[in-house]
Amino acid sequence: MAKQPHLLVEEGEVNEIALIPGDPGRVDRIAGQCDDSEVVAENREYKLVNATYDGVALTICSTGIGCPSAAIAIEELHNVGCETVIRVGTTGALQSDIEIGDMIVATGAAKDEGTTRRYESVTYPAVPEYGVLSALVEGAEERGEEVHVGPIASDDAYYAETDEYVDEWEAAGILSVEMEAAAVFSLARRKGMAAGAICTVDGNLVEGTQKGATDDDELPEKARNNVERAIDVSLDAVAALS
Repeated sequence: MAKQPHLLVEEGEVNEIALIPGDPGRVDRIAGQCDDSEVVAENREYKLVNATYDGVALTICSTGIGCPSAAIAIEELHNVGCETVIRVGTTGALQSDIEIGDMIVATGAAKDEGTTRRYESVTYPAVPEYGVLSALVEGAEERGEEVHVGPIASDDAYYAETDEYVDEWEAAGILSVEMEAAAVFSLARRKGMAAGAICTVDGNLVEGTQKGATDDDELPEKARNNVERAIDVSLDAVAALS
């Protein structure tokens, strides 16, 4: 198969399991916790690194912000042989008892975005594969980490998340909102891939805090520190799934 137009990789150049953060900078943070790593390609929002963790080969690929760019990443990773994808990202809490720095493992994602509508009806579920979901939860438990496990929402319009939206999500029991999981879960399902997601809370919309609101950096200090713990859990899941 020809080189993919956005990821710039060919079949055989990526591994069967990929961790997919949104931020290209987080690719380096994940690679830094692996045994070894090598940059494979870098183009626009997409940076790909092949690495080894606990003897298991994996690929780390950033997706950029939002479902459209995440969908491109899933499509092209599938085209070159990737079989499992795990989103490692950040998310805004929608329940008052979820604190900045907490981790959430998603059991599903509300399709409050437009990309998946081009593929299928909104009534089709955006859910992770059970084996990946279990590996993330069990990986957290083995490390003594507490994670919130439940449904999240994927939204297109970061600056249009009004109080009414937040109130509705909170009342529905949605744990948090982010911008990629619905596309990741839906496209993976359609293509016979396995998918999951673990996200670190970087703000709480119910409490009126968003990332960047309390710190000069994009993420509050506690969220920055706890991203490393989420990476550890995701890497343990990779090892278990192999």
